[in-house]
Amino acid sequence: MIDSKIIKKDKISLPNVSRETLMELEDYTQSILNTNREINLISSSTEKSINSRHIYDSAQTIDFIDKNDIKVCTDLGSGAGLPSIVLGILMKPKKRGFKLIFYEKSYHKSNFLKEMAKKFKLEAKIYQKNIFEQKNLVTDVIICRAFKPLPVIFDIATKNFKNFKYIVMYLGKSGKKILEDVSKKWRFDIEEMKSLTSENSSVVKISNLKKKYE
Repeated sequence: MIDSKIIKKDKISLPNVSRETLMELEDYTQSILNTNREINLISSSTEKSINSRHIYDSAQTIDFIDKNDIKVCTDLGSGAGLPSIVLGILMKPKKRGFKLIFYEKSYHKSNFLKEMAKKFKLEAKIYQKNIFEQKNLVTDVIICRAFKPLPVIFDIATKNFKNFKYIVMYLGKSGKKILEDVSKKWRFDIEEMKSLTSENSSVVKISNLKKKYE
């Protein structure tokens, strides 16, 4: 579990993480900032708070990912690679063969993801494709951050994936209402974790997703 107190520090500092891994996370952070001058990877207003706003926010999902039954993680609308480049760096010393799959339509962002995957020696596949046009996909976890609303993610999971175990995603301050609304059309089990980086947000793990009969 990540300690919320670390978020107040300027430098990246995570418990039970090697110095080498921390250096890679710092290198990744700098790569985002350098590239952000050319292409819009993150909002410029969050550059000064990149560690708390993006790196720690991504890292906290490790509690849902570092499990024995998870070997493949598919990131939708990957952008700068948040959260999955962070997860890949954290998981590299933990699990041999942990695989990341990225779907990102943007040519420039896809190239950035390829550079990061190569730079940090991650086992990854980057597809510059529209996830809505893909079919029969297989993964253990579908993960996304600031991609699409929850109902859309549910549709993608059931229509475009042939098999998956979990969905991991972020919910904002209206998360409770969103969950109430989707539960009218969907059945699912949920694990919810209060966000360490945003007081009104949470990270959720969805399993056993089924659409209710109309």
